[in-house]
Amino acid sequence: MPINFLKYRKFYFIFSGILVVGSLVFLFLFGLKPGIDFTGGSILEVEFQAERPSTKDLREKLNQFDLGEISIQPIGEKGIIIRMKDISEDTHQEIVQKLNETGELEERRFESIGPTIGRELKEKTKIVIVLALLAIVLYIALAFRRIQRPVSSWQYGIASLLALFHDVLIPLGIFSVLGKFFGVQITIPVIVALLTVLGYSINNTVVVFDRIRENLLKAPYQNLVGGYEDVVNISLNQTLTRQINTALTTLFVLTAIFFLGGETLKYFALALILGIIAGTYSSIFLASPILVSWLRWRKKI
Repeated sequence: MPINFLKYRKFYFIFSGILVVGSLVFLFLFGLKPGIDFTGGSILEVEFQAERPSTKDLREKLNQFDLGEISIQPIGEKGIIIRMKDISEDTHQEIVQKLNETGELEERRFESIGPTIGRELKEKTKIVIVLALLAIVLYIALAFRRIQRPVSSWQYGIASLLALFHDVLIPLGIFSVLGKFFGVQITIPVIVALLTVLGYSINNTVVVFDRIRENLLKAPYQNLVGGYEDVVNISLNQTLTRQINTALTTLFVLTAIFFLGGETLKYFALALILGIIAGTYSSIFLASPILVSWLRWRKKI
């Protein structure tokens, strides 16, 4: 027996509204903690040969240097990653020597990004996101141009865009909280993950919309008892298994990366996990119900 997805659409909207508003509040109160990719700075990764010193001992060793806000992040069993303001090569060597006093170590990585490059990356990231969103709406409007009744093709694009904002705002809200209380930063890998979420989310939504289009062409909504709502509900039932299977197989891999992939990929995987969960939810419970509610509001039903 098919599931009536549209029966409780008001509850879906309320639930999503609470999540979106909560995310916006957190973003307003806490903001996001940009990484050195955007602000400029240096990152040093070392691994100790013996036992890793405590974070407190490491901070005491580094206090003599003017490093700005320091972030010391344990990685693996014996490694650490230090994020700090942009430093010279001489200061870099002095820091390594100072750390070496706490125990023999091996330097794994040192990168330095100037503030000019950081600002340029920030501006380019904004442009890429805006262009991606515009391209998505344009693609959907063109792809569904044959379906103009009872819902216009551009309305499919707007519904997809609303779902995308939902899918990206929720991970951003969570990262805002993590940044405030745990120092988690927004880095280039996290931005890449969020852009991937845009593609994943729109793919899921288009799958449902495409099935709606096929069903409308096969059996026009005028011939069904419940009209357009029946077409949407049938389409959601037909694509449900595909949506769940795709999400679960992806989440299994990402969960393994989050727990076993090391510190570098940890928050990249987390952003994808949050986005895919939100995207799967919105493609089933948000995007298509928005179209139905839009149509009912227009017809004053």
